[in-house]
Amino acid sequence: MPAAGGIAVGNGKEYPGNLTLFVTVTCIVAAMGGLIFGYDIGISGGVTSMPSFLRKFFPSVYRKQQADESTNQYCQYDSQKLTMFTSSLYLAALMSSIVASTITRKFGRKLSMLFGGLLFFAGAIFNAAATAVWMLILGRILLGFGIGFANQSVPLYLSEMAPYRYRGALNIGFQLSITIGILVANVLNYFFAKIKGGWGWRLSLGGAMVPALIITVGSLVLPDTPNSMIERGQRDEAKAHLKRIRGIDDVDEEFNDLVIASESSRQVEHPWTNLLQRKYRPQLSMAILIPFFQQLTGINVIMFYAPVLFNTIGFGNDASLMSAVITGLVNVFATLVSIYGVDKWGRRFLFLEGGVQMLICQAVVAACIAAKFGVDGTPGELPKWYAIVVVLFICIYVAGFAWSWGPLGWLVPSEIFPLEIRSAAQSVNVSVNMIFTFIIAQVFLTMLCHLKFGLFIFFAFFVLVMSIFVFFFLPETKGIPIEEMTRVWKTHWYWSRFVNDDDYPNGGLEMRKGAEGSKIV
Repeated sequence: MPAAGGIAVGNGKEYPGNLTLFVTVTCIVAAMGGLIFGYDIGISGGVTSMPSFLRKFFPSVYRKQQADESTNQYCQYDSQKLTMFTSSLYLAALMSSIVASTITRKFGRKLSMLFGGLLFFAGAIFNAAATAVWMLILGRILLGFGIGFANQSVPLYLSEMAPYRYRGALNIGFQLSITIGILVANVLNYFFAKIKGGWGWRLSLGGAMVPALIITVGSLVLPDTPNSMIERGQRDEAKAHLKRIRGIDDVDEEFNDLVIASESSRQVEHPWTNLLQRKYRPQLSMAILIPFFQQLTGINVIMFYAPVLFNTIGFGNDASLMSAVITGLVNVFATLVSIYGVDKWGRRFLFLEGGVQMLICQAVVAACIAAKFGVDGTPGELPKWYAIVVVLFICIYVAGFAWSWGPLGWLVPSEIFPLEIRSAAQSVNVSVNMIFTFIIAQVFLTMLCHLKFGLFIFFAFFVLVMSIFVFFFLPETKGIPIEEMTRVWKTHWYWSRFVNDDDYPNGGLEMRKGAEGSKIV
């Protein structure tokens, strides 16, 4: 058992340090940045199911919603204006993440978090006061700008602050905050929808100001990371800060490695161009493929049909909002499982187990949806026990996503990038995530209308593909210091062909040791 919370990383090298109360509280506060993303996901879905909101802004959807039961259930929400309300946020987040990369690199992680909170706050005000669709979309764009900044900076902040032995658990605090934000938003939607007069949607949308204030205030009181301080030339402050967050005075080895990584980073004049170098092919591939696959898990399909099935069970007019609360609870508790197991079982195990779990559940739900709605989308008779089984599989699916591709889709990319490309690569990660979130949000309802229950099979196919990808191409990153992460590619059967000893920021020290007989575990 390594002393003082240290952990051996295969060649005998370890950074001593404790999981201090200071760093725990700091990471919890920083992880609250996920609240703004989660709150938006939960609020937008619930608000668009409120009749008063649809009647005011999207009357064509409202009329289809109020039609008789013979209406094609697959096409009920097929409206380009409604999908633009949802997807405009992700397009804005894509654009802001590119700007956020430069700010994060040159001015620190805290400033990006501050901008994220302020922009999200402004978007919440516009949405709450909206009297026309253009105000809603402008508010969504501002919310998207805020999310782009927060998603760029918070995962990096957490990965750099946390001791590497606990990096997975503390980083997943970001995803936990997302799930808590979703749950809180769903609960508020459920109660605000009952307000007489039909103006509860304004409280739902305006409530986004609260998580915006949390991340804004948090960004002002949080310390910056030692990595960022060194990167900006504040070495003395960085070393003193590193001693505080590790809870010990013996931080020379870790500090020296951070300085070496920073010096390598300073030699890179154009990090965006540098990303295209052969030696960064593994990291760039992961920055693109992991968020791409995360958006093709089909979670949106499952979430969309949950209200219909819960209505069958007997939740009545509040079915959509109540189902969102139930799946939100599953989401939160399953994320806690990931926090417990990510540094114990490893990233690959959770990725693969979650993929198998989601694939099985998606196949079952696809068959049941086909049995209920058929090809024409007309509801048929369905025993309540049958619907309960389907809802159970929906919850198991959500749990599988929540402890695998949900949190790990943010954790793994944020921990594998060397300092010299970290901000640019994280921007690519966020951008790809937002591009495909935008595409899925924009075309999902139209695809559902035309592909019907076959859309479930479409996403199940990608769950299979991405599980195969993880099995063959993703190395285990558990227990590897963030500044030593590059060496996992050197020992990989495929990625090793792109990386040489001279490519390591620390001058190949670890690989020279490896040549003497040690190996990574």
